[in-house]
Amino acid sequence: MSTNAVEIRQLRSVFTVAGREFIIHEQLDLDIPNGALMSIVGGSGSGKTVLLRQILGLEHATQGRVTVLGKPASQLGRAGAASRVGMLFQHGALFSAFTVLENIAFPLRELNTLPASLIRDVAMVKLQMVGLDPSHAHKMPAALSGGMVKRVALARALVMDPPLLLLDEPTSGLDPDSADEFCVLLRSLHRELALTVVMVTHDLDTLFELSTHVAVVADKHIVACGAPTEVIAGSHPFIHDFFQGARGQRAAALLHPPGPAR
Repeated sequence: MSTNAVEIRQLRSVFTVAGREFIIHEQLDLDIPNGALMSIVGGSGSGKTVLLRQILGLEHATQGRVTVLGKPASQLGRAGAASRVGMLFQHGALFSAFTVLENIAFPLRELNTLPASLIRDVAMVKLQMVGLDPSHAHKMPAALSGGMVKRVALARALVMDPPLLLLDEPTSGLDPDSADEFCVLLRSLHRELALTVVMVTHDLDTLFELSTHVAVVADKHIVACGAPTEVIAGSHPFIHDFFQGARGQRAAALLHPPGPAR
């Protein structure tokens, strides 16, 4: 059995716009180990979110192979994807006409295999798992703060108990305190549920706070992959610009806090 939750081999992704072909990925290889919390970073248009959608099976590469939990991503199927892979979209993607509890329960209701009372109980457990009080269960998404929307969306992503969780910019749009609290929640769930997590983020604080692994997409393929301390030492121009600027140095200090003054 593979030690990797996700294996990507020789990926080629091509999009055609107005008759012109744009190559997003070329000969891209990536292994995501079981139990890792991997951040994928890259410049705008480098195909980070496209990778997430290919892992989820929502998009298919022009060439290459994407294997998720031992099976081709293309074979996950609609119900299979929901039970094996959870997805937290950047802005939550909650259904505005559904209550909080209805949003969380939606994947279970779609299966149509469990009684309504059990679905409600499971959804309520997930609501509390992400740190929200049961009193929020019947609120509408419009009544929620940005941080609460993220938590509800996370609860929905976890309602089927998937072993793999995908996150697209999980702290985007949150104030610093809410972002820190969400990172604490994600780190706790990663550990307690033994999840493999794949996260696209441009936020360096979030990256250094959570990541066990970092993969860098540049020049249409993975130019570095490994522990954060290894990756930031890379010589590729994007790595230098992204990690070794003022913001990167401040965030990296989290890995190596200064010792006591002498």
